[in-house]
Amino acid sequence: MRPVDFYFTRLMHESGDWEVDIRMPSNVLNSLVEYTTLRVDPAERVIALSDPKMLEAPFCYLAGHKLVQFTVAERRNFERYVRGGGFVFVDDCNHDIDGLFAKSFEAELAKMFGPKALKKIPNSHPLYSSFFTFDGPPNTGAELNGWGDDLVHDYLKAIEMNGRVRVLYSNKDYGCEWDYDFRNKRFLAVDNTRFAVNIIQYALGA
Repeated sequence: MRPVDFYFTRLMHESGDWEVDIRMPSNVLNSLVEYTTLRVDPAERVIALSDPKMLEAPFCYLAGHKLVQFTVAERRNFERYVRGGGFVFVDDCNHDIDGLFAKSFEAELAKMFGPKALKKIPNSHPLYSSFFTFDGPPNTGAELNGWGDDLVHDYLKAIEMNGRVRVLYSNKDYGCEWDYDFRNKRFLAVDNTRFAVNIIQYALGA
């Protein structure tokens, strides 16, 4: 098998509805091929959070709408992965801050890393200039159309260790924003998956 620099890993867990925004990974992977020189595996990999194989992933994605309640094995692997230098992008599909996913997932983070570990990151954070330049997190259609809590979240949150983001947490529902038939991408005035390129380039240490 040809060696690759990057493969997209979706984390499957026993609670909730992790199998969301199924077209999103292919759009993100296409953008990595289009804009970068990374050698990319074109197929999404779905790995159970409880499976030690997830510890090998260069990047993990976890999303959903419903309750997140990790098993002992899931919690152990998540914490081990993050403390070992891994990167997890977590996206709340409800685009709110008071919903079931947000409250339950943040409670899981507090169990593993402490109640003050998750913090807002400034819009000057290196994440926003790791490839393309943004002045903060791009807005999503769901926010602008008032789906959710009727707020436009002008921040992302993160858990940082040794000066690097290890868990990037969004209430903006980027997965839904990037989930469309790839043939429709040409109709966008600006490619909205460019921010995904930034996230992945940052995760890989760019």
